[in-house]
Amino acid sequence: MSPAGFRQPALFDISRSPHHRGGTEGLARRADPHLAAWADRFITERALREGWDRDLSWRVRTGTRIALGFLDTPGVRLTTIDVAVLKDFTVPAARITAILEAAGLLDDDRVPALTRWSEQRITPLPAEMAGQVRAWLAVMRDGSTTPPRRRPRAENTIRLHLYWALPALTGWAAAGKTTLREITPADVDAAFPPAGAHRSQMCQALRSVFRVLHARRLLFTDPTTQLRPGSYNPLPLPVQHIRDALTSPDPATALLAFHGLSAHEVEHLKLTHLDGPRLRLEGCTVVLAGPVRDRLAAYLGHRTQRWPATANPHLFIHFRSATSTACVSHRWIHRRLPPHLSACALRNDRLLHEALATGGDTKRLIDLFGLSTRAAQRYTAGPGHSDLVFGPPLRRGAEEHVSGGPTR
Repeated sequence: MSPAGFRQPALFDISRSPHHRGGTEGLARRADPHLAAWADRFITERALREGWDRDLSWRVRTGTRIALGFLDTPGVRLTTIDVAVLKDFTVPAARITAILEAAGLLDDDRVPALTRWSEQRITPLPAEMAGQVRAWLAVMRDGSTTPPRRRPRAENTIRLHLYWALPALTGWAAAGKTTLREITPADVDAAFPPAGAHRSQMCQALRSVFRVLHARRLLFTDPTTQLRPGSYNPLPLPVQHIRDALTSPDPATALLAFHGLSAHEVEHLKLTHLDGPRLRLEGCTVVLAGPVRDRLAAYLGHRTQRWPATANPHLFIHFRSATSTACVSHRWIHRRLPPHLSACALRNDRLLHEALATGGDTKRLIDLFGLSTRAAQRYTAGPGHSDLVFGPPLRRGAEEHVSGGPTR
């Protein structure tokens, strides 16, 4: 039986506690059997899809029944605050929340993490300026279906743009500016770092803010129209840092160091992308270096032994993602690297290596890495390692070309 088709709002907010009404066992017994059976359908379906073992399925089913025991009136729904009280027990609250939401038994009243994070940073700004930044955030998060139309941006993109724009915003607020309408091109230019990556990043962020607000007619003019961010050429990493990455036994680090994959590519790699000694990506084929093949083989043996029944199709998994179909996070990738390295810096260095080893072949960088012409030229114009002797390009790997795209 599906949940009631009507909504019964609560007259009073009552704090939930699993220690009331007979404890967890009493709450599980109080659960409506029809609602429990309805939720069981979603539990069974998800358990089969994500490869849950018997223990995890039992804990999710038990926790769901405990949560349903809080309901004593038809039409009432649980909230995430209700489910949160289960975190003190050995039940997976996050999975129970997802099951209840899929079954239509939950009102998701959680504040998104991006909203909490952004509010902490823009609340100190003057009220009108903060409101304008919130309007920009809303368009970035939700997009716009009215002209000028705009697609929603990824959460990480929004975080980065706000993070890069904050030094200018807080500086203007400290100077007595209360609204972005007061900002002139001279103010924008004065807020910029003199050169380097920080200047380019702030330029990108402020252009986004002012263009969106001007398009929404919240500002009269866009002071970033004539903005010149300046050039930024990536620099190579210290040689010892590269050697640390190349000798790391971690397979994810090996893919980053030997073949210059991005963190996003590594996160979303699937088992089907592996084809013997090759890694088949969209638009190109990576011929894996010998050390990379050895580390991947060792990892695959560990993966099979540790999680033999996992249904996760991704190459890299951990103890949480093994019982789901989600990919690992960027943070997981970052923690695999030595403390002095980042995936972005390592990829930049590998691109510089490729540019130097191929004699500054811009077209090859475009074909292999999907870069724009302008982005590729940043690497062909940059310096390489003066104290390393380069052999053939690491990403070339084999002489034969495989149909379906260039060979890395």
